[in-house]
Order: sequence, then structure tokens, then C-alpha cells
Amino acid sequence: MKKLLSLAVLSFLITFSFAQESTEEITEEEQQAYFQKIDSINNSFTYQYGKISLQDGLAEINVPDGYKFLDAKQSEYVLSDLWGNPPSEVLGLLLPKNITPIDDNFTYAVEITYSNEGFIDDEDAKTLDYSDLLKEMQEDANSINPERIKQGYASINLIGWASTPFYDENNKKLHWAKELKFEGEDINTLNYNIRVLGRKGYLNLNAIGTIDVLPLFKKDVDNILASVSFSEGNTYADFNPDIDEVAAYGIGGLIAGKILAKAGFFVIILKFWKVIAVAIAGLFAAFKNKIFGTSKDDDIS
Repeated sequence: MKKLLSLAVLSFLITFSFAQESTEEITEEEQQAYFQKIDSINNSFTYQYGKISLQDGLAEINVPDGYKFLDAKQSEYVLSDLWGNPPSEVLGLLLPKNITPIDDNFTYAVEITYSNEGFIDDEDAKTLDYSDLLKEMQEDANSINPERIKQGYASINLIGWASTPFYDENNKKLHWAKELKFEGEDINTLNYNIRVLGRKGYLNLNAIGTIDVLPLFKKDVDNILASVSFSEGNTYADFNPDIDEVAAYGIGGLIAGKILAKAGFFVIILKFWKVIAVAIAGLFAAFKNKIFGTSKDDDIS
């Protein structure tokens, strides 16, 4: 599993010699320097609240109660530099108010992007069999594992729906959740997907976290769904068949990610990396344990 901390942070931490078996050589000054580095990163973030324009006025988000928003530039830093994902055109990140991107109490974050792939015809939503669709997706997930392993990444097993797909035809909003198992990981991963359909594409809101945060996130799903909308002229109802392109897939393809298969293995792999940041809390605990040591009577995590 790829480490989620940036190379800069890792370079800083390596001065503590945390790879050594003994923790006696770790000084109080080094401990303080470690926490100061973490505080420095956390203090560098500027969070936003209220109504925020996305993609130069294409859409907007009214940050839900209990959440805070990181803009595109800061979100790219978090996703790529801190969490080790490939570069992406992220519009922002939603985080619960009480956590930070490198918090040892991290629960989940919601990544927001936009896909300009054309108008999604939703006619197939009425006849979709989600059980059959899941089997297809599991086969697709299994098919990419040889290439993932070849490139040095853990294999992925799509366990099933963590939340069955639901399409709100009136508001043109779709959401579902997958439970994923990474080889070698004790805790399964939650990938909660929200799609808001628009005139020329759709907004992606992907919740990143471990499977145990599902009940917590589901409490807020309705508020998050209601917080995002396209601006006038860009809504689903604004579609003009004379000038606007139609996507090559419908709701089923949007859920299954079939369009990715046309671009080959590499794009599919990037999609999987991009929406997964696994067990941050556990990772930070592991770093702390290795640097400072813990005992049964003194748990510092």
C-alpha cells in the first residue's frame, strides 16, 4: 500500500531514525519537532464555509453544517502530496469540521471533481438490475488486479454494495457505495459515490475512508446531496440536443465505470487510486508507535 504522507514529511521523519528497533535514542526535542511539523502542515490550511463557486461558476456548493471546505489548490496538495495519489483536477475537498487531512482521528473526506463527458441519458435507470451490475463490476475489478500487482500495488476485491445505488430522478442525483478489500489490509475500504448530473457532464463527490465510517457518513448523505447544484444554464434541464453532446453511456455505465474500460487498464488503475485513502488513523498510529514506542499502559495514539 502506498504511503499517504508526502516525501517532504517522510524526509523530515527519517531524521528520527524510526526504522531502528530501539526507541531510546528518540529525544524529547525530536518528538517536539515531529509534532511541530504536523502542526505546521495543519496550520497551513485555509478552510471556507457558506456558498462557494465551483469550476468558474459552473456549479456551487453550500457547505453543509458540520463541514468545512478546502479549495482546489489545497485539495490537490492534500490528495497528491500528502496522500500519495496521482495528480488530478480536483475542485475541492469537504471535511468534517473536527478533523484535518493529517489528523490521527481522521474519519473521511469528500473529494469533488467534474467530468465533462457529455449529457447522461437516464432512461436506463428504470430497468437496471443492481445485482447483475455488481457481478459485472466485480469481474472488472478482478481483471485489473494482474496489472496492479505488476506495478507493485495491492490487489483489490470488490466485496459488494455498502449502499445500494439510488437515483433521484427529480433532482438528477445518483449515489451508491462500494466496499473494497485491499490485499494485506485488515480493514475494508469505503468508496461512497455521489453523482450530480448536469447539462454537459456531472459532478463527482467521492467519500474516502474506511468501511467503519459508513453509518457516520450516511447520516449526512442527504445534506451533502442537497449542498451541491449546477448554476443556471448548466443544469440537466438546460440540455439542448441540437448543440450539446450526449455521453456514450447511461446511469448503469456511470455506476459501473464502463467508460474507463475503453481507455485501458492504466486509466482504471488511476481511478481506483484516486478515490482511496485507506486507514489514515491507523497509519499515523503506526508512525507514532515506531517513533516513540507504546506500551499496554501508555497508548499515545
